[in-house]
Amino acid sequence: MILPRITARPEDLVRNRINRAPSPLLAVGLPWASVMLASMVSFSPIIASAPVLPPLAFMVLLAWRMLRPSLLPVWIGLPLGAWDDLFSGQPFGSAIVLWSAAMLAMEVIDARFLWRGFVQDWLAGSALLAAYLLLSSTFASFATGYPLPLSIGPQLLLSVVVFPPVTRVVALLDRVRLLPLRRL
Repeated sequence: MILPRITARPEDLVRNRINRAPSPLLAVGLPWASVMLASMVSFSPIIASAPVLPPLAFMVLLAWRMLRPSLLPVWIGLPLGAWDDLFSGQPFGSAIVLWSAAMLAMEVIDARFLWRGFVQDWLAGSALLAAYLLLSSTFASFATGYPLPLSIGPQLLLSVVVFPPVTRVVALLDRVRLLPLRRL
């Protein structure tokens, strides 16, 4: 019986990794898919009397935009906002408008601050999250007839606290996105 050769030469291992590019489907589709899956988190069976769950899809979108500014186009707020409106329970069109405005605001922030660090990203993300939560609750109060912006305090606090771990998860997804795979 002949056994296969178990040891490999170092040259063979290096040669297998040269000229390997990331999968185009994974490189382009993972940011879209991660935001879309985060939109469906609000479909979970968590029942609360007040809004507590942070807007994870919006946070993932902001994290992708801050991590890789040129990866997602500015018009991404329209299709992904429409997708989020289907699952969030907000009046249809609120996420489309707010996500598009947030992408335009991120363009202005990128033009103004060429080099940003953790603190600037956290402050910009917190400001955009606060504006998003306040405006989306205002849109929802038009539909319900009673003021909802007064009840978003815990949701806003949780969103600001959870934003750095969400950006860390997006950074890990970005590493997965760039893995040199031949096919999925």
